[in-house]
Amino acid sequence: MLTAEQQETLTRVGPGTPMGDLLRRYWLPVAPTSELHPGRSMPVRLLGEDLALFRTTDGSLGLLDARCPHRGTSLAYGVVDDCSIRCAYHGWRFDRHGACIELPSLRDGQAVRERARTRAHRAEELGGLVWAYLGPEPAPLLPRYDVFVWDNALRDIGRALLPCNWLQIMENSVDPIHLEWLHGHHLASVRRAHGLPTPSRYGRRHEEIGFDVFPHGIVKRRVLTGGNREDDDWRIGHPLVFPLMVRVGAGRQHRVQIRVPVDDTHTLHYWYSCYLAREGAVAPVQAEIPVYEVPFQDARGEFLLDFVDGGDIMSWLSQGPIADRTREMLVDTDRGIGLLRRLFFEQIERVRAGLDPLGIVRSPGDNELIELPQERDKYGKGDAFLAESVAMSHARYSPILPQIFDLLGFAASP
Repeated sequence: MLTAEQQETLTRVGPGTPMGDLLRRYWLPVAPTSELHPGRSMPVRLLGEDLALFRTTDGSLGLLDARCPHRGTSLAYGVVDDCSIRCAYHGWRFDRHGACIELPSLRDGQAVRERARTRAHRAEELGGLVWAYLGPEPAPLLPRYDVFVWDNALRDIGRALLPCNWLQIMENSVDPIHLEWLHGHHLASVRRAHGLPTPSRYGRRHEEIGFDVFPHGIVKRRVLTGGNREDDDWRIGHPLVFPLMVRVGAGRQHRVQIRVPVDDTHTLHYWYSCYLAREGAVAPVQAEIPVYEVPFQDARGEFLLDFVDGGDIMSWLSQGPIADRTREMLVDTDRGIGLLRRLFFEQIERVRAGLDPLGIVRSPGDNELIELPQERDKYGKGDAFLAESVAMSHARYSPILPQIFDLLGFAASP
């Protein structure tokens, strides 16, 4: 249980808040690359700030405070040229670094242009996503985690804007027991009621769970009924990548779930999937990584519960816009949640002390390829489990699902 003060510290992400200051030390994805073509601009909201993201006609990225210094109209709807963006209202022109370089309505506007400088932020591309850095300089390197840079793979990106605080989603990532109940027994019940195939392996009982802090976050381990500590799921485990990602999957399918705090009560959730070609196969060349929306409610507003991620989303959203942790009752199997919260408090203090928090990368030599720990043969069941997990996850909505099954060597979706 947290105090009301601790709850505020952990959940609020706006400028000047302790958690906001911590999260601004990391690169966060703000848009798919495929949606930002040259000459385009778009509004993005990140950590409670409204921003204008654009790509100049020569291909360079710009990320500015959305509010035009003139009258406050959003620059996100402006006109983009080879080096700048113009406000749609009066044509005030700003370069990628925030400098006002033209005032069409003033003959001599030098003094005004100097005062009109707006805030600019760093933006870079990696793995089909545009990433933003809103923190102080010098900026760390954008981490080149394996799933974003591996060759001979197919990728797709699922997305949903969820009306809840980011922390209750991240806490799910260190709550392994929910696998056997939510994704095992509950999912089986829902799918059975709809006459659908039921999951065959998610419901195995957890005999042991463990958590270890490593340089990029927390490694999660488990032993399920019939298994032991020699199994990959304990010996290797899989990571929560601090502060906002969790890595799941196994074998040739690898997924990173990224929970991006839009503001205190909204989270942009990405399901980033990387499917490695089976031996002897060559993945099709992707000109762009496809992006698709992951639905979580039907036309009546009822939760869609017949797939794994739908159950997760119901569990997060039904806690309310910001889960009330002053009323919770944690038990021993929730010790991963306690560890994550302590880690957040510790990293907040590191930032206050002027130090880098956990997982920051500054050496180019350490950033060529960052391989994350990941079990290979999940629960010892091999490809049959992987085929089932693809079919019963967010991937069911992917526009390239047939190509994914072909690349992995699965005959058809279960």
